[in-house]
Amino acid sequence: MPRTAYIERHTQETQIQVELNLDGVGQSQLDTGVPFLEHMLDQVARHGLIDLNIAAKGDLHIDAHHTVEDIGITLGQALAQAVGDKAGIYRYGHAYVPLDEALSRVVLDLSGRPGLVFEVDFVRSTIGTFDVDLFHEFFQGLVNHAQMTLHIDNLRGQNAHHQAETIFKACGRALRMALAVDSRMGRNIPSTKGCL
Repeated sequence: MPRTAYIERHTQETQIQVELNLDGVGQSQLDTGVPFLEHMLDQVARHGLIDLNIAAKGDLHIDAHHTVEDIGITLGQALAQAVGDKAGIYRYGHAYVPLDEALSRVVLDLSGRPGLVFEVDFVRSTIGTFDVDLFHEFFQGLVNHAQMTLHIDNLRGQNAHHQAETIFKACGRALRMALAVDSRMGRNIPSTKGCL
């Protein structure tokens, strides 16, 4: 079965379309009106080997908050749909990723239970015009709707761009590991409960 999804989310604040293929080659087409977020999402696609298309229109005349959060929500919904019942996957993923002086660790569990631990102390409040507080909102929306547990730790960094990029690259690598199919599992669910 192809592990693909297409999700649309329309509110009075945003209109989001997300299309993904978990067994892709890391290609992305991103049109969100938030260039730095697009740069980060491209890292997830490239390093996660996920084909990812996102189109978003939001109330950017106010700020980027609703758009960034709703992209996280919609991406989480698409991830949950594409992974299905999670039979045969590794379920857990982790990655350490450096970029020059910065180093981040991401550990995740496609557990069916949302949880976010976000231990990141950015050295600046903005990267260009992007408010770094919005990264937490993005990941909270993602975990709530993908039903995953996600621990993000920036272990060190003196450049906010590098800090963010290591986080998103590590997220892609951790997803790649967790979503991989373990041929020894067959159609078994990776849980003693028999479901996730």
